[in-house]
Amino acid sequence: MTSEEILKEIDMLQGWNIDNGKLHRDFVFEDFAEAFGFMARIAVVAEGMNHHPEWSNTYNTVTVNLVTHDAGGITDRDIKLAKTMNKVIGTES
Repeated sequence: MTSEEILKEIDMLQGWNIDNGKLHRDFVFEDFAEAFGFMARIAVVAEGMNHHPEWSNTYNTVTVNLVTHDAGGITDRDIKLAKTMNKVIGTES
């Protein structure tokens, strides 16, 4: 994706920005169980896409960074996974 295409997509992705060349978002939930449940749901989707996020969980917060390492940057695969994450939490892209 070109820089222009990436910026256009990010403008439509609620809550996402670019941080250190990666799509970035912090998801905040009510508690640990809800955060972990989100990660479990996304893990199944990501595995099906063969596209695995860089993420971490601290109590009720899931921090996500998306980049396609093989391509050396953000691709449509990252955008698709970000949109899926937003859809799962009810934040449509």
